[in-house]
Amino acid sequence: MARLANSLSPTARRRTIDAALALVVLAITLVQLGSQSFGEKADVARGVDALGVALCLLMALPLLWRRRAPVAVLGIALATSVATVGLDYSVLEPVGPVIALATLADHPRRPDLVRVAIPTLAAFAAFVALAWVRFGPEPGDYLLTALLWSGGWLVIDRRRLTRQRGEREQRLAVAEERSRIARELHDSAGHAINSILIQAGAARTVLATQPQRALEAIASIETIARTTIDDLDGILGRLRREGAAALTPQPGVDRIPELVDRHRADGLDLRLVARVAGERPLPSAVDRAAYRIVQEALTNAARHGSGSADVTIERRDGELRLTVANPVLGRAATRAGGGHGIPGMRERAELLGGRFDAGRDGGRFRVRAALPCAEDGA
Repeated sequence: MARLANSLSPTARRRTIDAALALVVLAITLVQLGSQSFGEKADVARGVDALGVALCLLMALPLLWRRRAPVAVLGIALATSVATVGLDYSVLEPVGPVIALATLADHPRRPDLVRVAIPTLAAFAAFVALAWVRFGPEPGDYLLTALLWSGGWLVIDRRRLTRQRGEREQRLAVAEERSRIARELHDSAGHAINSILIQAGAARTVLATQPQRALEAIASIETIARTTIDDLDGILGRLRREGAAALTPQPGVDRIPELVDRHRADGLDLRLVARVAGERPLPSAVDRAAYRIVQEALTNAARHGSGSADVTIERRDGELRLTVANPVLGRAATRAGGGHGIPGMRERAELLGGRFDAGRDGGRFRVRAALPCAEDGA
């Protein structure tokens, strides 16, 4: 049966489900009608006749159109329920309204709750009043009917809310991932373009007098471009589902010496102190963030500093601590990447639960970040 259902198209599957529900409702209604409420109303209820069967069909068959006209189907189900007890048929637990209310609760164009509740409560009140008069006080029957009707709405409405919450969380996760990828692109491309500009300017300046240095600068541009292409392939590749295993790993702390060497080739006098050894590897998110923060800070130092910088990376007390300091002249600007560098670095640190600050300290501009990571031996 399950294999048959899976082989059907979505439209055919929905129609099959609707037909099955209509048959179930018809069967339950006919059983109540024929048994005169399972024998409890044998002395007072009306027996099976053509009108009774017609009312049972009228309660069940409109469910075939419940998805296209849920409000009309609910109206028919409620009216039929009231008419059935009003004509002395002992269908005291009508299930047609249960399916109609459940359908309306999950419908994308469902009306306001008030517009559903008022006619439903009015129909229920009429149903109870007529049943009370025709068959006597049976609070248990009417309570069961109330629970069935309200449960049809509440259960499906709760499921709808749960599904919507899951969809919102999924959209938020996608948005966060895209935002993170955008930051990766900004940091990687911004750093590469800045390095290429420096090398191109150097090549243009010495082309006539020192052609060998100009060739070295051009070779450096080529290396930077190739590295950046690989980096961007790795970043953008995460947006694709196929071939994920073959993507270039994202740069981490182990590639900071390579980053420093590139800046030294650009003419920046750099001193690097790195103490990151530990029994546990760095968390991948911390590893990537540390690289990007140092990369952006060095880009800032190259553009706005005075030609030198100190980089210190330490792992202690459960944190990876980064410091990049460079001298600045006068009122030199300290923004990188069109003003997004410092906010981007701060956002990376804070998203990981870390700390970040950046600003002038005397004649130096200092960037400090502390990213939480597992304690050694923890």
